[in-house]
Amino acid sequence: MSTTSATDTPTPPAFESGRPEHWIAFGFGAGLSPMAPGTMGTLVAVPIYLVLASLPGMVYGIALAALIAIGIWACSKVLAESDDQDPPSIVWDEVLGFLVAMAAAPMISLNWIIFGFLLFRLFDIYKPWPVSWFQRRFHGGFGIIADDLAAGAMAWLVLKVMAMIVVASLGHGAAVAH
Repeated sequence: MSTTSATDTPTPPAFESGRPEHWIAFGFGAGLSPMAPGTMGTLVAVPIYLVLASLPGMVYGIALAALIAIGIWACSKVLAESDDQDPPSIVWDEVLGFLVAMAAAPMISLNWIIFGFLLFRLFDIYKPWPVSWFQRRFHGGFGIIADDLAAGAMAWLVLKVMAMIVVASLGHGAAVAH
């Protein structure tokens, strides 16, 4: 028997289509999915990655930094309207974590996208250290994003090692860096 009353359940933020911060924080609506909103948010990141991946590495990094700053702003504003401090409907953090992970992909290909997607979701869902530390340590808009950036960095590391192994096994110049 549960002793939790309905008033103890945090109120998730309501999506308001006329507010740009809601579109961003809710991952263009992906966070409204009744099933696996985090996975849906990560799927939203794939076309964003495909656009960014065609840019030089430095520009990818600058664009990612801008998206992180925009995400902190949007998530902070949406969180201020809710008493739930990490609502599943806010999925911009998944978008950013996936983009961090995919910075390590040596080329744009379906295999690397799938591998990066699965690695990021694994680290995001199971939250091994240091991802769990980031989740406990930081709060607010930055806190929502911080643990996903850490999960993305862990996936980045695994992807980077895998890319080095693949490139080494195929010979020099076999992979095209973005």
